[in-house]
Amino acid sequence: MSRPRARRLALTVLQELGKVACYAAGPLLSMLPNPQPARRAAVKARSLKQEYEEFILQRIEEFKDQLTRDELLAIADEAVRELEMGTEDQLVLTEVLVLEHVDRLIMRRLNLPSYRRWRDRHVRLRRAQREATHWGLEAGTPLQDLVARLEEGDLALVIGSGVVPAALFLAAHDTEVLFIDSALSAVEAAEHRAAAEALASRFQALVVSLDIWFPEVTPALTVLDPLVLGEFDPGLRHGVLETLKGRTARGGAHLVLPSEPPPGVTPLAPEALQAYYTGWMVERARRSARGRWFLAYKP
Repeated sequence: MSRPRARRLALTVLQELGKVACYAAGPLLSMLPNPQPARRAAVKARSLKQEYEEFILQRIEEFKDQLTRDELLAIADEAVRELEMGTEDQLVLTEVLVLEHVDRLIMRRLNLPSYRRWRDRHVRLRRAQREATHWGLEAGTPLQDLVARLEEGDLALVIGSGVVPAALFLAAHDTEVLFIDSALSAVEAAEHRAAAEALASRFQALVVSLDIWFPEVTPALTVLDPLVLGEFDPGLRHGVLETLKGRTARGGAHLVLPSEPPPGVTPLAPEALQAYYTGWMVERARRSARGRWFLAYKP
């Protein structure tokens, strides 16, 4: 292949890489004018091979997002050169072939693990992630029993940055999780942690101001940090809780799980919220429990 044509092919590939990078790092759902969680069919258990392929693709796209245009072009040039050197006679280079080889080059640069090495580590990691203490939760957390009751396709709604560990614990048990918070920084931090823990496929996050809008979901389980409601006046607090209760599936549960408040902030006591659950079956933490959580089940 002539050098000009090779460069044109590399430039074409660069354009495609740009599209992929923009798509991968495109506008967060949380930043859309009318944000909605992605509609997904009931999630079926995936094979480890599928999880590995997703892990590799995610790492490759993250790497591409960090590169400048010139750096991406250099990799595309390298991919064209290697393919030219390895071709025999009639093989015609196409954008698809070069894009695939670009991914292989990035895998080499990142020294990504083989499937066997990843599988061994992943199985150990997932086993640890399914222990409450891995996330700093107390061993006797009611989440242990709640996650066992959830069925395939059930959604867990988790509200407030203080209960991100609960969200990740649920995701580690193959539960679909939607995390919401009013602060973009909290949502981004939760997304990054889910990705680092290889849980991103079951974890969505939105920036939501509960006093303005609520996503169109029907959760089977809602985990709520009372700090989120502490800033609302009683009337608004009542309205938000009524919306949460109304959206909850029949037989669903609300777990009010207090987190450590920031310095200088007086948290809303969980007991102050129990009065809002008249007609629901309420279960309180034992006095010996570290946290003053309570559970409420929708009739």
